[in-house]
Amino acid sequence: MVETSTPQPPLRIGTRRSNLAMVQAEGIRDSLQKIAPDRSYEIEALRTLGDRDQLTALYNFGAKSLWTTELEEKLTSGELDVIVHCLKDMPTKLPDTCELAAIPPRDDPRDALIVKAGLPYTSLKTLPEGAVVGTSSVRRSAQLRRLYPSLRFANLRGNVETRLAKVDDPDSEYTCMIMSAAGLERVGLKHRINQYLGSKDGGILHAVGQGALGLEIRKGDRKMQELLDRLADLKSTLACLAERSLMRTLEGGCSVPIGVETEWTSSGDLRMSAIVVSLDGSGSVEDSITSSVETVDEANALGEELAARLVKAGAGEILNDINANRPSKD
Repeated sequence: MVETSTPQPPLRIGTRRSNLAMVQAEGIRDSLQKIAPDRSYEIEALRTLGDRDQLTALYNFGAKSLWTTELEEKLTSGELDVIVHCLKDMPTKLPDTCELAAIPPRDDPRDALIVKAGLPYTSLKTLPEGAVVGTSSVRRSAQLRRLYPSLRFANLRGNVETRLAKVDDPDSEYTCMIMSAAGLERVGLKHRINQYLGSKDGGILHAVGQGALGLEIRKGDRKMQELLDRLADLKSTLACLAERSLMRTLEGGCSVPIGVETEWTSSGDLRMSAIVVSLDGSGSVEDSITSSVETVDEANALGEELAARLVKAGAGEILNDINANRPSKD
């Protein structure tokens, strides 16, 4: 009698419903198929709170689990096996039932400037006085107010394609928008980038974890952990964990103006720079630190040390003032 092995159930991948989220989830599925071709894979896309409410400015939500809670509930209940997130959307403190399993190789972490179709401007410096920048990120608007006080800012929410359509609308107030370079590149819109905005070019620091994906699993799911370990990238992981440690120590969500930048030096050390800016751009604290980082503990320690230095220099007062003046949500 020939024994037949029971086929494994499909590996269920959860994500948000936007085109970008689907592209990212499909990329992880394709990578998994290469390392585990005997498995079948299903992608389940959900609309999260952050997707359903397109009007409220992100700053006014306060909490950082806008994009994750509904997916994590399905993960915890066993309806999903792994969630593919933009790492910058993941809270630095996860539910007790979940854990961050892997960070694959990071894409370009910088922000990018996209000018309304038909306008001649090519960089932030060329924008006219009073130009309206579309962004829902107080990190972006606070840093840009500090550097370019003549610019104006208007809330801009929605997925990549929605935001682009709003900016390109001839009747809209927007002169341009700022969003993550990686997001544009992943959905085939790299050609719309007019300027990359890292510290060496446009002058602003990016969000914690920007450009990286975070793969979240049920805590203790060793089989999924072993599988996803094969997708992880060590340098991307250590840099992103250092950034997340900085934010966790500062207790800042995605809607507070904390900018960060990490790079590996030629000698193999990790250099991390960070800035905390008041909402109107008038006050700021920035610092950088370079250290040998080879383990998760060393990455966490680097983030904690830089956060402590920022707090000592006045970052705590800036963040406390921002949180004290945040509108309350019912």
